[in-house]
Amino acid sequence: MTALPIAITLGDPAGIGPEIIAKAFRDAPDQTRGCFVVGDVAALRRACAAVQGDTGVSLPVAEIEQPDDAWQTPPRCVPVLQVLARVDLPPIGRVSAQAGRMAGDCVVWAARAALRGQIAALVTAPLHKQALAAAGPPYDAFAGHTELLQAECAAFLNRPMRDVPVRMMLANDELRVVLLSIHLPLAAAIAQVTEDNIVQTLRIAHQSLATALNRVPRIAVAGLNPHAGEGGLLGREEIDIIAPAIARARAEGINAQGPFAPDTIFMRARRGEFDVVAAMYHDQGLIPVKYLGVERGVNVTLGLPLVRTSPDHGTAFDIAGSGQADPASLLAAIGMAQVR
Repeated sequence: MTALPIAITLGDPAGIGPEIIAKAFRDAPDQTRGCFVVGDVAALRRACAAVQGDTGVSLPVAEIEQPDDAWQTPPRCVPVLQVLARVDLPPIGRVSAQAGRMAGDCVVWAARAALRGQIAALVTAPLHKQALAAAGPPYDAFAGHTELLQAECAAFLNRPMRDVPVRMMLANDELRVVLLSIHLPLAAAIAQVTEDNIVQTLRIAHQSLATALNRVPRIAVAGLNPHAGEGGLLGREEIDIIAPAIARARAEGINAQGPFAPDTIFMRARRGEFDVVAAMYHDQGLIPVKYLGVERGVNVTLGLPLVRTSPDHGTAFDIAGSGQADPASLLAAIGMAQVR
C-alpha cells in the first residue's frame, strides 16, 4: 500500500513561501518525493521562474488531480493541486487581502484533508499575519496558523476550541522548546502564567514527545522571573504558581523538573540534560532557538489530531521575488513531518 502524501501549503503568495517550495523540490528530490503543493499553479510557476536564475535549471510545475498523484510526479517537478480560484496574482512583497485569503484557503483545505485521512501531514509555508487579518472573515479572527488549525480541528471534532488545547513547539537538532502562550502582548502573556495553563502545557508536551521519542520525555520548566525568582526576592510566581504546577504534573507521571533560571536552562537542555524546555512566554523560548539558526528551526503544533510542521521564519517580503530565500527550514519541516 502506498503511503499517504504530505501536503505543503502555498503560504502567502506575495512572500518567499512559493520560492522556498520551488527550491525544496529542485534541491532535494528524494526528500520531497510524495509531497505536493496545496495552492495555485500560477503562483508556483512565478516562483520557479524567480529561482531559476541561480542555477539555470528549468523547474516544471505539474497540476495534479488528487493528492496521491504526488507519487507519480517526476523528480524536480513541482506537483500542485489547484484548490484556489484562478485569478491574477497579488503583487510580490506587499501585504494584501487577496494574498491573505489565498494563504488561509490553502491551510483550511489541507487541514480538512488531513482530518479526513487523505494526507499524512501538512507542512505550512509562511503566511503574513497582517494579510490574513486583511482578508476578513473568517480569517481576521485568527492570529496565525496555530489558531486557524485549532479552530478547524475543533469544528471537525464538534468541540469548542477551549477543549482542543494546542501548544507551539520550536525545534532543531539541538533544542526543543514548547511555549505556554504564543501571539500575545507581553502583559497578556504573563497573565497566562497560571497553574492550570502550565499543567496543560506539560501534559501536551509529555503526550506528544512520548509518542515521538517512544519514552517518557524529560521536561525542564523555565521560571518567569530573573534567576527563577531568587527565592521570592525577584517575584513569587515560581513559588506560588510554577512549582505547584510542576508538582501536579509529576503526580500524573510527567517527568517535569524546575523551575529553572531562564538564562541558563536552555543551555542545559542543549547539552542533553532535558528533551524539551517549557517556556513561560513566546520570546523567552523562541530567542534561544532562533539564535541557533532560523534556517534550522521547525515549528510543530502539539495537541492537534493531525501532524503540522512549518519553517521557523516569516514571509520575508524584503527579498520575495529575488530568488534568494533559503529552503533549509522548509526542508527540515518536511523531514520532521515525515518521521512523526
